[in-house]
Amino acid sequence: MDEVLVTGAGGFIGSWVCQKLIENGFRVRALCRYTSSNSIGWLDHYKNKNKIEFFFGDITDKNIAKKAIPSNGYVINMAALIGIPYSYEAPESYVETNIKGVLNYMNESLSKNIKGFIQTSTSETYGTAQYVPIDELHPAVGQSPYAATKIAADQLALSYFKSFDLPVTIIRPFNTYGPRQSNRAFIPTVINQLLDPKNEQLVLGNLNSFRDFNYVEDTANAFVAIIKSFDKCIGEAFNASSNFQISMNQIVDVLQKVSGIEKKIMIDPARLRPQKSEVDRLWGDNTKILKNTQWKPTYSGNEGFMKGLEKTFQWYKNIGSKISSSNYTI
Repeated sequence: MDEVLVTGAGGFIGSWVCQKLIENGFRVRALCRYTSSNSIGWLDHYKNKNKIEFFFGDITDKNIAKKAIPSNGYVINMAALIGIPYSYEAPESYVETNIKGVLNYMNESLSKNIKGFIQTSTSETYGTAQYVPIDELHPAVGQSPYAATKIAADQLALSYFKSFDLPVTIIRPFNTYGPRQSNRAFIPTVINQLLDPKNEQLVLGNLNSFRDFNYVEDTANAFVAIIKSFDKCIGEAFNASSNFQISMNQIVDVLQKVSGIEKKIMIDPARLRPQKSEVDRLWGDNTKILKNTQWKPTYSGNEGFMKGLEKTFQWYKNIGSKISSSNYTI
């Protein structure tokens, strides 16, 4: 089968994508950000990590790109700075990684005659929904420096398709949740505060916004589905969404019921975005990806989301506290 480079491979979604690619017979290369311990993130716990060829470095380093990108293979670019709050503090860092980093990998991909370059976008590029459900023709609105850099990266990637015939596809996952997600994200934040007996209350941000959530296995399978149908996807952008919306406030209610733990809620102003930067509603139309690939989310709708939320809660309750254990495998 074809060889695929996954950048950002040790992260939450990246580790799941590597797993799903291997399960589907692809040969995987993984770019992990270099640390003094040569950590491969979540893939440290992966039972089949011996099947992966690892590269260490940073997406902004052109020399690593030359070594890591496979000839006549695929690139899935997932490496990015993603924390929205930090983008207010250090926007230049986001430009360096999310725009210039993509440029490095597309330039090198041109010389490697790759079969496909999948650029990972985000639903944040749409800003607050101007109509719902949001399809791929919805205007792009950068309401944070993070979102603005992802819009720029999308357009840069598509320009390389139009200008240089680089076979590019944009995948735009809506909010992903599930096992292994960082505690900075909303759902793990609520779960871990519920489970921590030291926390007498839930300290949260805006609970009035609505989001379209994907269980992480669905998101990872969307990447695989696009590669398998890549000829039909070149030069296009695709929403990977569940086509279901729910408010943050409803999620808190559900998690309190699932956990059997109720705590008072305190809204922390430090957790709120600047008023004009808040994205109030994201609800994705997944018609296009359903039509052009074999992907179908298995955790869609209210029932699917509740199933995914229950699995996520049980993972954090039973495994999340043990992730440093060498006995833990994925």
